[in-house]
Amino acid sequence: MANTKIDFLYLNEQDMIKAGVTDMNACVDCMEEMFKILGRGDYKMAGQNGNSHGAMVTFPENPEFPNMPKDGPDRRFMAMPAYLGGKFDIAGMKWYGSNAENRTKGLPRSILMVMLNDKDTGAPICLMSANLLSAYRTGAVPGVGAKYLAPKNSKTLGIIGPGVMSKTSLASFVYACPTLDTIKIKGRGKASIDNFIDYAQTNFPQFKTITVVDSIEASCADSDIVCVGSTAPAGIENYPYIDEKWLKPGSLVSAPAVLNMDDEFLTKRARKALENYGLYECWAEDYTYPAHAAVGIIGVKYFDLMRDGKIKREDIIDLGDVINGVKPAREFENQIVINSVGGMPVEDLAWGLTVYNNAVAKGLGTSLNLWDTPALA
Repeated sequence: MANTKIDFLYLNEQDMIKAGVTDMNACVDCMEEMFKILGRGDYKMAGQNGNSHGAMVTFPENPEFPNMPKDGPDRRFMAMPAYLGGKFDIAGMKWYGSNAENRTKGLPRSILMVMLNDKDTGAPICLMSANLLSAYRTGAVPGVGAKYLAPKNSKTLGIIGPGVMSKTSLASFVYACPTLDTIKIKGRGKASIDNFIDYAQTNFPQFKTITVVDSIEASCADSDIVCVGSTAPAGIENYPYIDEKWLKPGSLVSAPAVLNMDDEFLTKRARKALENYGLYECWAEDYTYPAHAAVGIIGVKYFDLMRDGKIKREDIIDLGDVINGVKPAREFENQIVINSVGGMPVEDLAWGLTVYNNAVAKGLGTSLNLWDTPALA
């Protein structure tokens, strides 16, 4: 008789911390390996082209039924399934609910879980707390981008929006670009700015100069890397805007959040990078043109420009192609690079499996039983 018993591991947030989920250096290395695999095409995500960000449930402004949730800021449920090959060879999904009103309850906006599954049977391997996992893998991707796209010996980092996303990005930039020693911060409120400064000073003493500036332009001026981590409601008019003339020649703009830039600059002079062409292609198909009005990630604007006939497919580069040596980081000296970061479930699987393996090695987590013998088989 075959052994039909299925147990799986549950990892709560403290288990995840003990297993190294906040080890940014290891996460950057993990994301770099993931991009190598992605560039070779050994993966699948949702949708007909295998590149969808996932499936989302949203709600009407005026629900017909009394118990149905009402639309609101960041109110949604999201399922993000994927398979990632190479050394990972794992299937799974990130699942979360999101509601901006959670802040009033002392909860994060989104509450996330990741499930890892056996690629053949579909059996659960691990269910894990994923807020930290998602935050760190999101922050690690800009670090991978900086390793390959930022100027050599970068010194100055401009931060636009000193929130959680910029904190985790900062940690990855430090690992990827150890010569950084100056930060220029543009934020909306004193509390978030002070919190970011305290985080930087406590964790990264290499920064000898930390300056608060009063404009996006000032944050960009003379910065080798500019990180845009601001949030904003949908609508191009609401997104932070960066003018080409504010940027240092040869600099990198890392954009894991909403951003707008001038069409003519993006079309004719900027190096347009993103983490996965197919992901943005799905967004462009799923949303009414101009898709950038609904999805503020700058890479979505690349596809609006392509639809306008202003750029071609070959004008956009995938980070995996740069890492694998298929495409150069720049077409000419001092070209400004705009790196769009949107987020993918393959990133969650890569870091999730790495942390899971650490947890098993350390004997962490709680074993749960699905069944000894299935009632239906």
